[in-house]
Amino acid sequence: MQNEQTSAEIAHGRAVREMFSGIARRYDLLNHLLSINIDKRWRRLVREKLADILAKSDAVVLDVACGTGDLSLELARHANAQIFGSDFCRPMLTIAKEKTSASEMSIPYLESDAMKMPFADSSFDAVTIAFGLRNLSNFRDGLVELRRILKPGGKLAVLEFSSPIVPGFRALFDFYFTQVLPRIGGVVSGSRGAYEYLPDSVSKFPDQKRLVEMMSEVGFDSVEYTNLTGGIAAIHSGVRS
Repeated sequence: MQNEQTSAEIAHGRAVREMFSGIARRYDLLNHLLSINIDKRWRRLVREKLADILAKSDAVVLDVACGTGDLSLELARHANAQIFGSDFCRPMLTIAKEKTSASEMSIPYLESDAMKMPFADSSFDAVTIAFGLRNLSNFRDGLVELRRILKPGGKLAVLEFSSPIVPGFRALFDFYFTQVLPRIGGVVSGSRGAYEYLPDSVSKFPDQKRLVEMMSEVGFDSVEYTNLTGGIAAIHSGVRS
């Protein structure tokens, strides 16, 4: 059963959609520039987590909150499975389609809200969401929805910013994240607010252990996580019971 969104959650979703629409054309440039291309390695590691499913020609995999399609493309390049992408921001999907066409690959993209997706229960063998879960208006309800569309035994992989685990490094990263990144992002994208939103949204997101607990609470088994680059980000995975 799908959860009903509150008016505050609906307003949050609308604001996030408008924000990403405004920075869509600069999004890829800033992602790679501000992460020094480390984000590409992180996506490869997500793909490796799902290698057994991606190898199956009869498997169907959905990349939720796919944005401009970077993870969708990474999955598709190494898959026998059919890859789909979904996002609620049309300008981002437009870029994803352009990149996919230029790569001469076939990935169907659908415009849909991750909080209430137009898919039947138990539709996918695997679901991914990269840097999208923290943007949802309700993390727990979002996980419930991701679980709903997975087949029993299907796997969820979440790539998201997390809590750095090295004390000195954490202080340095926090300074970069809160002081340097918004300034660079604002100059390049023309929207400083979008890059002030980023550290704010990360600060409100569950840390590694709390996200494990939340995934287990909504019905995922074998939940585990891998820290990336000192805990700047983490990959969480779980299997639908």
